[in-house]
Amino acid sequence: MATTPGARLIRPLLRGLGCFAAALALAVAAYLLAGWIGSSVPRNGDWREPARGDVVVGVETNGVHTALVLPLVTPEKDWRRDFPITDIKRPDRPYTHVSISWGERAIFLDTPTWWDLSPRTVLRIATVGGEGLAHIGYYVRPATSTDLRPIRLRAVEYRRLVAAIEAGLRVQRPLVAHPGYGATDVFYDAGGTYTVLNTCNQWTSDRLAEAGIRTGWWTPMQGGVMKWAPRPKGSRGLALPPFSPARGAVAGQ
Repeated sequence: MATTPGARLIRPLLRGLGCFAAALALAVAAYLLAGWIGSSVPRNGDWREPARGDVVVGVETNGVHTALVLPLVTPEKDWRRDFPITDIKRPDRPYTHVSISWGERAIFLDTPTWWDLSPRTVLRIATVGGEGLAHIGYYVRPATSTDLRPIRLRAVEYRRLVAAIEAGLRVQRPLVAHPGYGATDVFYDAGGTYTVLNTCNQWTSDRLAEAGIRTGWWTPMQGGVMKWAPRPKGSRGLALPPFSPARGAVAGQ
């Protein structure tokens, strides 16, 4: 049977699409493998968590994105001075902790669920990158879990972590705020360019590394960050009782 002109055109097209799909799958697999290898190489490999730390921080994940959870007020830092609680819809609650992370603007603001992530956004991030945005959330006595893992720090390490976050966010002044996902979080314009190499999870591990804490070298995915924070044994309060600036000492819960 003679081959029609249409069939002669379709066959090379299908072969081309097949080659493209195979190349894309190979690129994704190579990226995932490189991320696993890169996140397994330690930075600050000699660091050990103190048996009795001065400050307890948390590393949290939603399964894709990681953040640092810090006491809202300590002798070293009052985060309310950087991020006014009045910028959220429910500023009246007795917040004890703040969640700080960095990510890509369009993903944060225009992608309420992962099903809403457009191919155009993915292609732009993969090729030229995207604008950075800070995500700030507030918690009342958060409990540890598999998704929120505590790390005890010495006071000097926490001061370094604070300095690393301040330098890494580069939040614009005056603050440019955007509504958060709910009543207890907010987004702010921030510096930096989000790329497949410099992801939200890389931002988290970079801050930990700059504070001298052991973490992975290249951590594009959340698992590369979380595997350096041991799972807690049971659920308990994240931190020591919060510092009370009015009393100049630790306040009871």
